[in-house]
Amino acid sequence: MNTGNDSFQDDQAQDEGYDLDRRLVARILFAVDRGEQQILGNLLEKLHAADIADLLEQINSYDRTRLIRLYGREFDGEILSELDESIREEVIATLNPSVLADAVRELETDDVVDLVEDLEEPQQEAILDALEDSDRVAVEQSLSYPENSAGRLMQREVVMAPEHWNVGQAIDYMRESEDLPEQFYHMVLVDPRFRPIGNVTLGRIMGTKREVPLVDLMEESFQVIPADQDEEDVAYAFNQYHLISAPVVDGDGRLAGVITIDDAMVVLDEEHEEDILRLAGVGEESSLADRVIETTKRRFPWLAVNLVTAVLASLVIAQFEATIAQFVALAVLMPIVASMGGNAGTQSLTVAVRAMATRDLTGSNVWRVIRREVLVGLVNGVIFAIVMGIVGVIWFGSPSLGAVIAAAMVINLVVAGLAGTVIPVLLEKIGVDPALASGAFVTTVTDVVGFFAFLGLAAWALL
Repeated sequence: MNTGNDSFQDDQAQDEGYDLDRRLVARILFAVDRGEQQILGNLLEKLHAADIADLLEQINSYDRTRLIRLYGREFDGEILSELDESIREEVIATLNPSVLADAVRELETDDVVDLVEDLEEPQQEAILDALEDSDRVAVEQSLSYPENSAGRLMQREVVMAPEHWNVGQAIDYMRESEDLPEQFYHMVLVDPRFRPIGNVTLGRIMGTKREVPLVDLMEESFQVIPADQDEEDVAYAFNQYHLISAPVVDGDGRLAGVITIDDAMVVLDEEHEEDILRLAGVGEESSLADRVIETTKRRFPWLAVNLVTAVLASLVIAQFEATIAQFVALAVLMPIVASMGGNAGTQSLTVAVRAMATRDLTGSNVWRVIRREVLVGLVNGVIFAIVMGIVGVIWFGSPSLGAVIAAAMVINLVVAGLAGTVIPVLLEKIGVDPALASGAFVTTVTDVVGFFAFLGLAAWALL
């Protein structure tokens, strides 16, 4: 009987990307339907934990439950870490308690903290009870730090050495130690008060003679992270200073843990994803696995806000009802002005919000950026004004109408560039998340200004 390994490798060879092959998913589900545990194990054996997590997220709840139960004791704790939060509780509830205990014990403390911090209390207790006493204490200490702080992000397993050690002592210590982390990049040097004074990379330790003092090998790019620092600031520091790992200190400056680059980059990725979702008004926790009612609740408020802004734009249009009645061409052309302004505003807004998230947009360069966006809007406005002016003349045979839409195009694109940059800056100044609220304001400004400029100029020039 074909165990599935050969065909799995064929799929991998044919699949140039990293996404799951549909035929492989079909064979996995077929093995689940047939209850063939060995074949299922063979198919999943070569998959990375992240790929198995993707598989569990993509299939429905019924198939997910059957797969987990058939997979049995082979369930890897890393799969739980990779799972989307929206189905993590469901998977944990499905796992046999003994399987869950074995899976959790494989994880580093930072992964356990990430796993339990968003769970309900009964499931938190189930996971904490599965840990050894020392690991449970470490996890509970991490959970005592504020949410989204470095203390929650760090792992407690740290490879450290006294500052007076040499390379030989460090190598001997690591060879003899039985509880080193599975992955680490630095040895942290500490003073007699357990305060970190520097990092030494494993590569320099292994490539240096035994008698060389460790302090002579310390990295220049050494950063210490306070345990209560916001994880967004931690991710920024890793990205800004090209860190691989950084020690975390408590309120007294003593070594409490270490943060590695993989965890920092996860935070950075989550921040980017959060900004994108907020800009779209779908909620920062939206997921493909969410139920209909959950998705509806998240999207409804922003659709309601959009309705209000649309009504405001309609009120502007209503003020020029007589003008539109005399020149039907205005009704045909005015959506073009509003649409162009909306797109230009969204472009400026996206650039501004991204620059604020990466801290490239600051008080020292904000006016230069605003001037640039206004000038970009002016240049694009002039170009498209010429195009639409010609279209207005050819389409409707009216040079005056062409001039009106051309002027309105310039005005709205300039205002769009201005609003797309100024509005998120002002919102941040007053303590409102610019990614969350800017879109509605910018859309309102470009719609209202676009309609008012176009119809107002038409009323003045054509009547």
